[in-house]
This record gives sequence, C-alpha cells and structure tokens, in this order.
Amino acid sequence: MDKSLQSLDQIKSSALDMAVRFGPKLVVAIIILVAGYMVGRWVGNLLERLLVRLNLEAPVRSLLVRIAQLVILALFAIMALQNLGVELLPLIAGLGVAGAGVALAMQGILGNIVAGLTIIFTRPFHVGDYISIAKEEGEVLDISLFSTTLGHTDLSKVVIPNRKIVGEILHNYGRIRRLNIALGVSYQTDVNVALHLITEILQANPRVLKDPVPQLGVTRLAESGVTIGVTPWVNVPDYDAAISEVNQTILETFAARNIVIALPQCEIRMLGNSA
Repeated sequence: MDKSLQSLDQIKSSALDMAVRFGPKLVVAIIILVAGYMVGRWVGNLLERLLVRLNLEAPVRSLLVRIAQLVILALFAIMALQNLGVELLPLIAGLGVAGAGVALAMQGILGNIVAGLTIIFTRPFHVGDYISIAKEEGEVLDISLFSTTLGHTDLSKVVIPNRKIVGEILHNYGRIRRLNIALGVSYQTDVNVALHLITEILQANPRVLKDPVPQLGVTRLAESGVTIGVTPWVNVPDYDAAISEVNQTILETFAARNIVIALPQCEIRMLGNSA
C-alpha cells in the first residue's frame, strides 16, 4: 500500500514538474499557431484583392491564396516547435531525405505542378477560351495546378495533364470562333443577288456577331459552279447551332428565290468514226 502511494506521489510530482516546465511553453506555442492562422487569413485576403486586380481566374486565385496561407502557417508552426525546444535540424534533414525519395517517385505529378505554375503565370489561355492542343480542342472550363479541363458541345469533358500542354503548339481561338461555310451556285446565278441575300440572313441571325464584321465573297470558280465563302463570327457556345441555322436559312431562302445550288457535273464526249 505504501509503495502504491509513493508511486502515485511520484507520478503527481512528475506531472506537476512537467506542467511547470512545459505548460507556459505549450500555451505560448498554441498562441503562436493561432496567431499564424489569423495572419494567414489576413495575408490571404490581401493577396486575393491583389490577384483580382491582375485579372487572374478564380481557380488560380484560390490556389495561390491557399498556398500562401499554408506557407505562413508552416512558418509559425516552426516557431511554435522551436519554442517547445524541439530540435529542428534533424527533423529538416529527415524531411529532406524523404522529400528526395518522394520527388523521384512522383516525377510526373511534379512535372504537372511546374507546368501548371507556368500556365498560371504566363496565361497563354483563360477560362472561357476555346483552344486546340495535343489533338484535342474545346472550351477551357477549369485550370488547376495539375490539369486543364476542356468542355465539348456534346457536354463531355477532356482532362489534359498540364505537362502535355506546356511546350506544345497551342491554338487559342479566344471567346469567339469563325464559321467557314462554302456554298456553290450555278454560273447562271446573279452573284450580287446571292451575296445580298446571304448578308440579310447573317444580319437577321441573333447568334452572328456584328463585330467582327462577317466576311463573304466569291472564293473559287469551280467546274460545276461559283463557290461563295461565308465566314461570320459567333460566340464559342453558339458555334454548332449557328452553322445549322445559317445553312438551313440559306437553303430555304435560295429555294424561295429560285437560286440554283450547284451540283457536281461530269460531261462525257464520245468520239468515233461516222457510219
């Protein structure tokens, strides 16, 4: 019984000694972490306002703000550990060795991160642009640190790793695209009348943009007829619908005005001696 009481007294004494020695340091460490959290939020809000002025996309702004907050919290965590008397040099050395091994095992992911940072800061395209790259094309829906997501008109999505984008030839259409419509009319057609009708059709279509001004004219004198090129601009989401609407309206208007659409023709001549 006496030994049990002595052991209990020793535990209480040790606990009291630990509380006296490390209690204030632990309280200070907690205060440092709370201060780091508050400073991180303040810096994050400040950085958010700065990035808005730089016209960066929302996903990019959120990523950079989160990184800044984590860096500040990590710095304050190091200060808290130092206050508790933790030896940081062996810990940093161990983390360095482990980090080297992780880096070798995650070369692809690190490559995507570096490429993502390159895209974020060089800004070759923005969310909402229509781009073509790596045999894929679509509207940019999201730009993250690891990948870029493209959307198609059939509502499907293509996720491209960022390392497949940096260093490749990129075609950025921006937020508008040009329709390339070619139609053939007979050589007996009054071309000026046909061009006037097409101009009226483009002006009446709400999807066709007034600026840039649509371009149209005779592009080729083909074997079977005159080829008229029609190249109006539309917003990226209206591309497919605009092609269908303009083609259908041209077909109906030409049929109503008796303008003949040129058809492929082949003339065969038979030569021989007369009987």
